[in-house]
Amino acid sequence: MNVQFKKGVLELCVLVLISKRDQYGYELVQNISKRIDVAEGTIYPLLRRLTKEGYFTTYLAESSEGPSRKYYSLTDKGRQYMDELIEQWKMFSKSVNELIEEALQ
Repeated sequence: MNVQFKKGVLELCVLVLISKRDQYGYELVQNISKRIDVAEGTIYPLLRRLTKEGYFTTYLAESSEGPSRKYYSLTDKGRQYMDELIEQWKMFSKSVNELIEEALQ
């Protein structure tokens, strides 16, 4: 998949996945990687930035498999931002799909 495509939509993917349930970084990487090839090194800076901007809060939780894990939770501000991005994505992807269909006719 085109790297620029991934960069443009990765933030939305992270927000949507964490909106479903709180997740820790590596778990999030695994869940995104099921559909989009992504490196850990791209997710953690994004998580830090979104947390700094107030879209996530974090907390530590014990793990039976090792040290405590840092979980990310969507804030009300984050939910509002996610909803805005979803609407923008729908309009954008609809327009791109229309252009492609027109060009292929």
